[in-house]
Amino acid sequence: MLRWLRRPPPPHAVPNPPPGGIAQPSPGGADPEALLRRLEWTVLRRLDGVLQGSVRTLMRGSGMDLADLREYQLHDDVRHIDWNVTARLQTPHVRVYTEDREMAAWFLLDLSPSVDFGSGPRLKRQVLAEFVAVLARLLTRHGNRVGALLYGGRVEQVIAARAGRRHVLHLLHAIGHRPGPTPSEPVTTRLAELLRAAGHLVHRRSTLFVVSDFISAPGWEQPLAQLASRHEVVAVRLVDPLERELPDLGLMTLRDLESGEQLLVDTHDAGFRQRFAAAAARREDALRQALARAGVDTLELSTEGELGEAIVRFVELRRQRSRLAAGGGMPAHLRKRG
Repeated sequence: MLRWLRRPPPPHAVPNPPPGGIAQPSPGGADPEALLRRLEWTVLRRLDGVLQGSVRTLMRGSGMDLADLREYQLHDDVRHIDWNVTARLQTPHVRVYTEDREMAAWFLLDLSPSVDFGSGPRLKRQVLAEFVAVLARLLTRHGNRVGALLYGGRVEQVIAARAGRRHVLHLLHAIGHRPGPTPSEPVTTRLAELLRAAGHLVHRRSTLFVVSDFISAPGWEQPLAQLASRHEVVAVRLVDPLERELPDLGLMTLRDLESGEQLLVDTHDAGFRQRFAAAAARREDALRQALARAGVDTLELSTEGELGEAIVRFVELRRQRSRLAAGGGMPAHLRKRG
């Protein structure tokens, strides 16, 4: 991931540019109590009025009690097909389970150097911390437990799943006060290591939020699909507009935050900007296809976007898909006619 090194962008191109380029987080990280209090007064209060108890839409428990059998519908989980009933009736049927009231959620957090990038007032790392604060508090208030795996070139810390506001503050403190790599220490992000570690550590079916910009060495697709076969997995993508399209800012020196490699580019060259945008579009298409093949839902969080609105849109999409999977609540004989 590249960042500005020498000539900072003009104010009209990048909001509030600092004197040396893109803003960096404070050495100690944001105060967890102040961050959580601010988000409770802003984002969480609005979500309470909009979601109206739809936390269960965010976390789908596997349940242990068989509640019913019904005919298979499009988008049903094939793992719930009852093959004995299907063989007897010659029509696919699925088992319907009673969901657990108390469930566990895990945050798989990519804190590699590439998330220290942002073209506006916020870095991707700050968006990550705000998302974890809001979701963790939203879930723990309803009796659910949350845990986390912190990755920064390797799995650095595992925070066991617990409930309560104090535990959320502990999680935020761990995110904001972890030591970063030295400038001379190159880091190669390998998301596969984080995903495999989660597969070994999280045994009971849970909801996993993989929070990353997915700028990684290849090989993470299969471990992600394996996790999705055992858990409810949501890929939370951290994005910045500057990663998709470069503005015309003249001659720039860029540096890769992970490898330290520097590159002099002329952003005034329209051909270069077009090639950059085309390469970014190809990467975007490939990433979306990989996430779809893995069978995970995707929530995209931009450094310029509003967190609450993004979460509400995501919940609404999951609601709609759940209604479609259940046939919209229509009787079976009517669904057959359609």
